[in-house]
Amino acid sequence: MGMSAWKRAGVSLTAVAVVAGVAGCQDGDGGGKKKAADSSESRVQTQNEMTEVLQAAFKNTSEAKSSKVRMTMSMPAGVEGGGTMELSGVQGWDPAVMDVTMKGSALTAGDPDAPEQVRMIMLDNAMYMDMGEKQAAEMDGKRWMKMDFAAIAEESGDAELQKQMTSGMENMNQDPAQQLALLLESPNLKHVGPEKVDGVQTQHYKGTLSFEEMLDANKSFDMLSEKEREELTANVKKSGLKGYDTQVWVNEDNYPVKMVVGMKMPQGTMNMTAHYSDYGAKADVQAPPAGETFDLMEMLKELEGLGAESEAGLSS
Repeated sequence: MGMSAWKRAGVSLTAVAVVAGVAGCQDGDGGGKKKAADSSESRVQTQNEMTEVLQAAFKNTSEAKSSKVRMTMSMPAGVEGGGTMELSGVQGWDPAVMDVTMKGSALTAGDPDAPEQVRMIMLDNAMYMDMGEKQAAEMDGKRWMKMDFAAIAEESGDAELQKQMTSGMENMNQDPAQQLALLLESPNLKHVGPEKVDGVQTQHYKGTLSFEEMLDANKSFDMLSEKEREELTANVKKSGLKGYDTQVWVNEDNYPVKMVVGMKMPQGTMNMTAHYSDYGAKADVQAPPAGETFDLMEMLKELEGLGAESEAGLSS
């Protein structure tokens, strides 16, 4: 498998983390009326009104358990060569599932053999990527790459990696409304005003969080020791990540219609824009046929074994 395949896998993981609400935090109390604010009003909402709307949106989205999603991610040139990626399909939570199709320059840059679009399925704590016909021809018809993150972490024997993988999979279980809960933690939450998005009237909100504020708000980091938190914060600071800008547009029924998350980095800002619709849409996600699937972990073990045999043959 070439480096282009690994790059596509990495970009896909980033997309999943974003769409599934990797920056999720505590639940909130889920309060709020069905129509907490009249979208025709242009006045700025009070803090209590903003809180009521966003908590209601969190509750509604959590109970819906699924939606259709359409996302665009743009990366600055300094991040893997930059580019854009579009993703569309269905996402479910409780349990966490996803069946989406991705396309864009971020997937095909520098690889003439890369497929124009890639289908990705997430199910039972594993991710499956359709690597295309060329990959299938090289793998006896097996075109789907399976990545079981828990198994990869366990095999590594690295306790820190196991914690990261476990935390990541827990975060993938979170619905898009977790971004709303995180937004509520912003010390400078603002109501921008009423706007039309995708043909419907919405209320627009925005706020910013530093990495430290996100870390404090995110319960999935509670498993880390004080030393581990300090190391994680130091590593993030070294990477240059400055913080998160989050915007959300909530419709009159208190469902998020659109979300924009910007990650400020030295190379520029990575922007992710997601549109949600059809809350409660059926998310009947099925794993690819076993005969068309190869397990990444098993393949790496086989390659390691072949390498050991080669070394033994050379030494004899």
